[in-house]
Amino acid sequence: MSELTQAQLLLVDDDLTYCSVLKSALEKRGFTVSVAHNVQNGLTLAEQIEPEFAVIDLRIGHESGLELVQKLISLDDNTQIIMLTGFSSIATAVEAIKLGAKHYLTKPANPDEIMNALYKNAGDSTVPISENPLSVKRLEWEHLQKVLMEHDGNISAAARALNMHRRTLQRKLDKRPVKE
Repeated sequence: MSELTQAQLLLVDDDLTYCSVLKSALEKRGFTVSVAHNVQNGLTLAEQIEPEFAVIDLRIGHESGLELVQKLISLDDNTQIIMLTGFSSIATAVEAIKLGAKHYLTKPANPDEIMNALYKNAGDSTVPISENPLSVKRLEWEHLQKVLMEHDGNISAAARALNMHRRTLQRKLDKRPVKE
């Protein structure tokens, strides 16, 4: 049996359909996949199976996948973690990498993109640099994410720092970021 067929992979995402499809695709590629749909179950599974790989959603219900990344690295700092998100921002990408994730992919990431990320450990200095600055709406989104990260994900504290009503901030955060 090759190393790939023995590899344990933890998949944590609250999207049941996406998990089902991704689990099947990764199993066809030789992984033994364990699935959880919240942070606590993901941590419990990780303690049981000791995964070599993990694919973690950034937003798991109302929980942060960043918390799980940190806990997985504290269990085993050799775990190769991919952070997936439909709510990407520069702030969360930086935090995910600082906490130990190897890659940060936007949804819908396909199984081939995930496989490439799982085994890519070096950076790529040839990635093109955008010629266009971020839009005002995207800059606002990035700023809100940065302030939220600075307040450990506490929406009330972030809203106070932004001099904004908590519900207004929550509404803005629930929207997907503007595509560039």
